[in-house]
Amino acid sequence: MKTMTVIGSTGSIGTQALEVAQKHNISIRGLAALKNTQLLARQAVSFGVEKVCIYDETKKDELENMLSGRNITVVTGMDGLCEIACMDVDIFLNSVVGMVGLRPTFEALNAHHSSDFAVALANKETLVAGGEIIMALAAEKNIPILPVDSEHSAIFQCLRGNDPKQLSKVILTASGGPFFGRSREELSKVTVEQALAHPNWSMGRKITVDSSTLMNKGLEFIEAMRLFNVSPEQIEIVVHRESVIHSAVEYQDHSVIAQLGVPDMKIPIQYALLYPDRMDCDVRPLSLADYGKLTFSRPDLETFDCLRACIKAAKSGGVLPAAVNGANEEAVAAFLDGKIGFLQIGELVSCVCDSFDNSPADSLDTVFAADKAAREFVRSKIADI
Repeated sequence: MKTMTVIGSTGSIGTQALEVAQKHNISIRGLAALKNTQLLARQAVSFGVEKVCIYDETKKDELENMLSGRNITVVTGMDGLCEIACMDVDIFLNSVVGMVGLRPTFEALNAHHSSDFAVALANKETLVAGGEIIMALAAEKNIPILPVDSEHSAIFQCLRGNDPKQLSKVILTASGGPFFGRSREELSKVTVEQALAHPNWSMGRKITVDSSTLMNKGLEFIEAMRLFNVSPEQIEIVVHRESVIHSAVEYQDHSVIAQLGVPDMKIPIQYALLYPDRMDCDVRPLSLADYGKLTFSRPDLETFDCLRACIKAAKSGGVLPAAVNGANEEAVAAFLDGKIGFLQIGELVSCVCDSFDNSPADSLDTVFAADKAAREFVRSKIADI
């Protein structure tokens, strides 16, 4: 029986991962959530976990009361997340959203010393902001990083059994989000509700907005560089509205291998948790005949400036990806709170990308300092609006 801990257990990825764990007899030892005490308590009791973390420290007493009489330790904050990440298990699933996921991944790698342990990673920011540090540490410890994002899982699957040295390029597919084909004038009138209406995927609020600005694809661009050790020039983004081809790779002989499936996150989640095995998954089979046709086009880098900023940051390297990510997190939060318009997200991200004082990403402290500086910059700009 495999054992696992999950941070971000009450979110979309976390809840689906627990369904996979229940179906395939994976034992859960620790769980963590941001602030949803009721669901976290139900999960903890259902899976008989040893320890839970509620990141919002003000919720500790509430959670402890819900778990009263049960032998479940309650921890809080970043220290609590890292405690869950460092528990002795086979798999650590990081499915939190945002920079909060970087340090637990780092601590999990530091705490384990065996290839029998794996990190299943659904937290983009770990590799966007601290990718050089994390991938070097994983290689040193001989610990696999198993991608959970559908696109990176697809690339991972397409590379399996082939020599990565023969890889020519990665083809990263994008749904295009709800505003594919819109002009900047049309985007200037976008509401929060419209930005949260994704055509293919059911995700959390922040990630859904990122998909609508194409920031999500920009983050995935940087993530792919780190995961698969490719240059920015080896990554091609293709808008594929149907979200059936989850990504592809091209080899030196110009042969292209793609991974296809219905747009359902349970497939990549289960592949990461059961790797290298493939077993029955609770999703409907793909029928290409039912789809009839699949379409492809190039992304509009002029209209969707978040994507353009991410590609520039990827090429520049250093702490600039961390700064761009931090700027986006701050700007999206402001948009969701009604403080700025939709287009201002990209404008703020681009402003940070174009003006930030870049430096090497040689430590977590340096990365976090860049993240903090970018956030402060965005907050100051928003305050002047």
